[in-house]
Amino acid sequence: MIHILAVDDDARMLDFTGRELREAGYQTILASSGDEALRRLEAERVDLAVVDVMMPGIDGFELTKMIREMYGIPVILLTARHHIEDKERGFSAGSDDYIVKPFEAKELLFRVKAVLRRVHGSDETLTAGDLVIDRRSYEIRIGGKKLIIPLKEFELLTLLAAHPGQAFSRDQIIERVWGFDYEGDEQTVNVHIKRLRSRLQHSEVEIVTVRGIGYKLEVMQ
Repeated sequence: MIHILAVDDDARMLDFTGRELREAGYQTILASSGDEALRRLEAERVDLAVVDVMMPGIDGFELTKMIREMYGIPVILLTARHHIEDKERGFSAGSDDYIVKPFEAKELLFRVKAVLRRVHGSDETLTAGDLVIDRRSYEIRIGGKKLIIPLKEFELLTLLAAHPGQAFSRDQIIERVWGFDYEGDEQTVNVHIKRLRSRLQHSEVEIVTVRGIGYKLEVMQ
């Protein structure tokens, strides 16, 4: 199940957002401040965050930047403002979409689905050897055994499994998995590849280093 964090200091809006997301089938986590949101992120798995802009303390822009840098998950910003400068600031902070209050539940759910589709693609299931990736539940099965892994590892493995035999450079991986505005370095990719290789060591697939280029996933014969 997809886990969504909703953050808003307005109790009625937070209740509305959380209720609509739950009724749509999402596991919803609620936070009434930026500080509380960071605590929830540290303690629980989150796949997407819906964040209000105007909050005391850590506002939505700052929280979005922190979420992108620390957790790499997509963010949808909520705001009562219509100024283009706010939208520009939101996207500069790393948000994936922007909704102006007041909004209908239908719009919120449409945008959530659109962001998740952009991040994870449209095919619900990928198969390579004995590796099966379910994009709806964010589950991985290796030889029938279920495995839950961190979101960025999931996205990286999904990218490689969707194109078996195709080599991706580290820059391409960073762009596709972390986004254009990611300020980290290639070592992040190397660390995630190392973790995935450890998880895949008893499977029928392996992540191969293509010297001078990057990495690819191959199914072992």
